[in-house]
Amino acid sequence: MPAENIAPTKSNLMRIKERLTIACEGYELLEQKREILVMELMRRLEKVKILERELAEKTAAAYPVLKRLLVAYGRENIERIAQNVHYDFDLRPVKTHIAGIVMPAMETALPKLELKYSPAASGAEYDETALGFFDVLKALTNLAAERTVVWRLAREVRRTQRRVNALEKRVIPAARDTKKYIEAALEEKDRDSFFTAKLLKRKKEQAYG
Repeated sequence: MPAENIAPTKSNLMRIKERLTIACEGYELLEQKREILVMELMRRLEKVKILERELAEKTAAAYPVLKRLLVAYGRENIERIAQNVHYDFDLRPVKTHIAGIVMPAMETALPKLELKYSPAASGAEYDETALGFFDVLKALTNLAAERTVVWRLAREVRRTQRRVNALEKRVIPAARDTKKYIEAALEEKDRDSFFTAKLLKRKKEQAYG
């Protein structure tokens, strides 16, 4: 039985064959796309692991310096100085092209580090703390940007896999079943026409023989 209700005609057979060809070509292209996306996803996941380790290292280095600063100058003094320190961060959308797909993400442009406090009222610990946490911030923004791309890639892989599965398990088998049904019906019709013509020819020969 055909997968769809369709008349077994030659024109419908041509349309089904064309549909099957397009579906098979689409399947191959989507499978190639899926493989590219998966490879890129794996590569990006490795990069995320590297950035996570980098962030952990920067954080582990920055917090001991902050603790020494708190011990040396006191929390209130540090908070008073910190109130006069302000930075502007530029958040802007960026686009990454992977396997012909535009992957929107966000990029953070960090401002230039400036030591915005009086050297007379501070010591080396202030500079070390500012530099350390600026490194933490850089690592954190890099990790966040990469994780955004990974999340979008994973979503695109799932979407592509669903389309591949639909073609492989539903669309292509249905088209093949319908094609076989129409071909069988047309062959049966041709056999009937042949036997009918042969029978008519025999009767005609008998009538005039």
